[in-house]
Amino acid sequence: MSSLIAYYPGKTIFHRLDPRAKIIFMLLVSTAIFTVQEITIALIVLVIMILFWIIARLPVRVLWGFMKVLLPIIGFLFIVQAIFYPGTTPLIKPLIPIGKGYGQITLDGILFAVLLALRLMAMIIMLPLVSFTTPVQNFALGMVKMGLPYKLAYTMTTALNLVPILQMETGVIVDAQRLRAMQSFEKGKLGDKLRAYPALVTPLVIGSMRRAQLMAVAMDSRAFGASKSRTYLEDIQLHPWDWVFIILTVAFSVVTVLGSYLL
Repeated sequence: MSSLIAYYPGKTIFHRLDPRAKIIFMLLVSTAIFTVQEITIALIVLVIMILFWIIARLPVRVLWGFMKVLLPIIGFLFIVQAIFYPGTTPLIKPLIPIGKGYGQITLDGILFAVLLALRLMAMIIMLPLVSFTTPVQNFALGMVKMGLPYKLAYTMTTALNLVPILQMETGVIVDAQRLRAMQSFEKGKLGDKLRAYPALVTPLVIGSMRRAQLMAVAMDSRAFGASKSRTYLEDIQLHPWDWVFIILTVAFSVVTVLGSYLL
């Protein structure tokens, strides 16, 4: 699975949007997705997010990678909700015939699982629309322009920058263990993978601590936080199309929330 934290250069409308407009889009749309209670509306939101992905010209293979990772989670949701959701329309009699019975599969549970799956897929597609089309430094600048303290914005963006680095280091550690004839991560059973887990986590944690120490020394040597007023090499400014996008985002979120409760 590709990392959610990456940047794919481009000249699409999503790439040209101000980071503040995309942050507002992320916050409002994610809230609207969580409030959706109707399968039809959730499906419409999912289709719109896929259309946005195509408009942004992001790699389809990355989208397919996200979906493949979600398939086991969606399957688990269907099993749990179908059995334990307190529905009123049973499809299969109780699986455990004790007392009144336990574990009956209901239509309500299956429909609720479908709703959760659609919401989850829409959320997973929506988040990369922001992260894949916005450089991390512009994302931090957008948060600062919206009133977030620079130290907190820098901390958040630094953590985001470390995600792909940690993923790369994980691959390096696994390759090193494979050269030592350790095949637990590929062919081992669940118990073997759990026993081999410290061989992966220990060097990863030690490397992260060393990197944190180096970053702290570098920040101290540059007097990080000594000056309250900051200047930026590149500045951002809201343009008319950014305001139009914000207005459309607000309208879309309001219609999604209201439509979910009115239908």
